[in-house]
Amino acid sequence: MKIRCLGAAKTVTGSCYVVQAGEVRFAIDCGLHQGNREIEDRNLDMEPYDPENLDFVLITHAHMDHSGLLPRLVSHGFKGPVYMTPPTQDLLGIMLLDSAHIQEMEAFWTNKKRKRKGKKAVPPLYSTDDAKRAFPLFESVEYGRTFSPLPGIEATFRDAGHILGSAFIEIRIQENGDLYRIVFSGDLGRPNQLLVSDPTGVHFADHLFLESTYGNRNHKNVDSSLEELGEAIAYSYKHGEKVIIPAFAVERSQEIIYTLYLLSKQGRLPADMPIYLDSPLAIKATRIFQQHPEYLDADARELISNGENPFAMENLHFTLTTEESMAINATPGPAVVISASGMCNAGRVKHHLRHNLWRPGASVVFVGFQAMGTPGRKIVDGAREISVFGENIAIKARVFTIGGFSSHAGQTQLLKWLEDIKDKDTKVYLIHGEETAQETLKEMIEARFGFSVHIPEYLEEMTLKPGLEPVCVVDRERATPHIDWEYMLEETSRLVREVGGRVETLEGKPWVDQVEMRDKFLELNRRLMEISSEL
Repeated sequence: MKIRCLGAAKTVTGSCYVVQAGEVRFAIDCGLHQGNREIEDRNLDMEPYDPENLDFVLITHAHMDHSGLLPRLVSHGFKGPVYMTPPTQDLLGIMLLDSAHIQEMEAFWTNKKRKRKGKKAVPPLYSTDDAKRAFPLFESVEYGRTFSPLPGIEATFRDAGHILGSAFIEIRIQENGDLYRIVFSGDLGRPNQLLVSDPTGVHFADHLFLESTYGNRNHKNVDSSLEELGEAIAYSYKHGEKVIIPAFAVERSQEIIYTLYLLSKQGRLPADMPIYLDSPLAIKATRIFQQHPEYLDADARELISNGENPFAMENLHFTLTTEESMAINATPGPAVVISASGMCNAGRVKHHLRHNLWRPGASVVFVGFQAMGTPGRKIVDGAREISVFGENIAIKARVFTIGGFSSHAGQTQLLKWLEDIKDKDTKVYLIHGEETAQETLKEMIEARFGFSVHIPEYLEEMTLKPGLEPVCVVDRERATPHIDWEYMLEETSRLVREVGGRVETLEGKPWVDQVEMRDKFLELNRRLMEISSEL
């Protein structure tokens, strides 16, 4: 049996793992790659997925980094069933359409620029029609019900406690008389988070593919997180400015609203401070949460049964239209603005950052993981300015990073989840994490449990056989093409020398032209200083 990692290998986006068992070929998850240009270009390459020859897909949950590439899979010939839990199916019904709209809009603006440069138009990554063609393929399966997509394959969704309807997947595969018990964790939630139940335990696995997003650190507790959010609100309220909370439309936005409800009950949320949920997708997702109370945890169900509704606070406003969204920043005074995307790389939150990042009294509160290469990560890492819609915006707002709201398990919780595994010969593969976090978690798992731990790379293929160590092969040149830094630095030095030999020509130009040239040099020097500071 072979398993190939098509994403979320030493990264936290693009989750997809293709399993080849005899004549059967299927995928676990099919997520969007998000980050810098090179990473996002992986979305364009469908050859490793070979969609026409995939028999079926199993989806762990509705976040786009686990499911957002499904429409492109369909547009390239995939016709098999896609299995998921009922809430995941409902959420994807709105999320994939939203994602398709974003792809179409990004292509529209890109093509306007390309047309002005005399270049050919490029198609969107996928269209709304592609998303709609995916929906008839969806089949929902409740937690705990074992089903057989094809002979020799059995799968069971278990509650992963991450977002509404999220699952880890237990798979039993019969191949040539051998039995393989494989578990894909998806994204594991942390215990005692708001709204959703704790993750179910895992007991048996020959091969466990374990997420490692927070493999090198733990989260703050809920009380500390409430305190920090209250501090951010008090700070911006005092200065008459806004609190911007970039949040994923599903789970995080609803959890933040729930948290604001708790702060309101404690008297720590100013009654005259409006709260805006400024994301049509998050608004639709909130309604789906209300339609599935049976998937919420006991505390949330009890609250609802007592007639309380955290999603109906008097000062909570749902802004569906573009005009309503624009009015938020046109209206002076303090406000809490919850807006997608969670990593600031798309959506309405970019407009709110452009209007508020440069304001000293404003706050930007990050409540989720920020992947490498995303605008959110740059802000969290202390950038002094950031480009938003092509404009460099100074970062003067106060930046808060509150890890306690994460819907991912922290390091201690990941290790705790492993304690129930009975078979000490289990082989663990760390996925969906950055390398530094994975190396730390690998050492701890090996020391505490004695499990064999492997960290696969992008496009790595693992051949699994009972009783043997996996045989791993990586096409490194395709997965991570070599960058010839010596050539790049030599070429930069050559160009600097070439310009340096033309100083007299520069000085002979009109003063206005010299000023423009000087500004280009200053911009080049600024970029070089940024690179130097990152090394």
